[in-house]
Amino acid sequence: MKTVVVVGGGITGLCTMHYVKRQMQEKGIEAKLILIERNEYLGGKIHSAYEGGFIMETGADSIVARHPGVLELVKELDFESELVYNETGISYIHTNNELHAIPAGSTFGIPMSIDSLQASTLISEEGKKRALKDLEMPNTGFTKESSIGEFLEYFLGEEIVRKQIAPVLAGVYSGDLYQLSLTSTLPYLVDYKNEYGSIIKGFEANREQFEKAANKKFISFRNGLSALIDQLEANLPEVNFMKNTEIHSVMKEDGRYKIDIGNETVLADVVVLAVPNATVQKVLADEQLEANLKRFTTASAITLYLGFDVPDSVLPADGTGFIVSHNSDLVCDASTWASRKWKHTSHDGNLLVRLFYKNVNPRYEELAAMTDQELLEVARNDVKVSLGIDDEPTVVNVAKWIDQMPRYDLAHNEALSVLVKDLEENYPNLLLAGCSYFGVGIGACIQNGKKTAERVLAALQ
Repeated sequence: MKTVVVVGGGITGLCTMHYVKRQMQEKGIEAKLILIERNEYLGGKIHSAYEGGFIMETGADSIVARHPGVLELVKELDFESELVYNETGISYIHTNNELHAIPAGSTFGIPMSIDSLQASTLISEEGKKRALKDLEMPNTGFTKESSIGEFLEYFLGEEIVRKQIAPVLAGVYSGDLYQLSLTSTLPYLVDYKNEYGSIIKGFEANREQFEKAANKKFISFRNGLSALIDQLEANLPEVNFMKNTEIHSVMKEDGRYKIDIGNETVLADVVVLAVPNATVQKVLADEQLEANLKRFTTASAITLYLGFDVPDSVLPADGTGFIVSHNSDLVCDASTWASRKWKHTSHDGNLLVRLFYKNVNPRYEELAAMTDQELLEVARNDVKVSLGIDDEPTVVNVAKWIDQMPRYDLAHNEALSVLVKDLEENYPNLLLAGCSYFGVGIGACIQNGKKTAERVLAALQ
């Protein structure tokens, strides 16, 4: 009987196993299934913490509902009764020490109509006139491989990109817009420009689908995202879960793979490495792959949850959080008012705030060197400045994701293409998976797990 080993118990590795099991059952194939995870718990960047009546997501805080395969997986796990959706409301940009609403009728801060542009309180009249040039400027050279920052600035102008779009997009994609390609972010912008002659007109023509998706577009679960991980594990009794186990190397041996886990080795016919790129570099230790593996880059972030014995109603009406732009006395890059956006995270209706400090922050090196107590003092001051709340938090949770957030810069797609080809030639039946390579976000990881499972089954057959 052949053996399949998945290394990495995050959402991608678990979904790979979920779909491998389903396809094996459908096709009458037998194999030994092993999943190796270095932590004592599964989930990777999905991990819910519970304290003081609060649910805190120390990594990802939600799933995009419309992403292909997301709700399908929830149904397959018979978990629909546990679904919760985000509360809709106003998102703000904090600039000049004031909260300005991100204009209605915009997507990622990009106006979907002239009315949305004109309604913005973030952009000067001169900046609005410059953005309207998008209506008449043709695209003569930009492709989907171009920088999204350069593309947007060329057609909409520097002011709206800097003040309204960049704070939102940089928060989503964790990087410098001028180093991120359109392909890895919003490739349809090029199609809109080419087809409609304008980014704004393209959004206006497709506005209905964006407005429909804006309502209740994120999902979680009554007991947090970790509940989905627990449900996946419970539905895989056939799998040998080796938790708290770190692998040291993966080596080819007589047509199979020998996985060194320290005190023993595991032999596998098919291996899936659903782990960060840095771990792939370490366990393969292949000089021929090394130069290309180094082309994949990462970002970092520190997040803090502060829970208060204060009612959530102290927040601005209908507000769900803010992103920090320029000219602000705040240190954080963004804040989610978790108890407002996700009612299930606060059992007593008390205020729960999450603050984000990213490596693009000018003070990031100083922040990364701080103790948890020092970070708490910074966060408390940010809450005081932004919300006027000076109460002592009853619950604090600090999470540091240092060099663990994949960043898809302009070299990503080419590096991935070369890497996949090299592995097919030199490491047959060894597959890469996960957000380091095939898309960020839980939805992308679920879909990648499904596609990886198809490749595993092809290898078994």
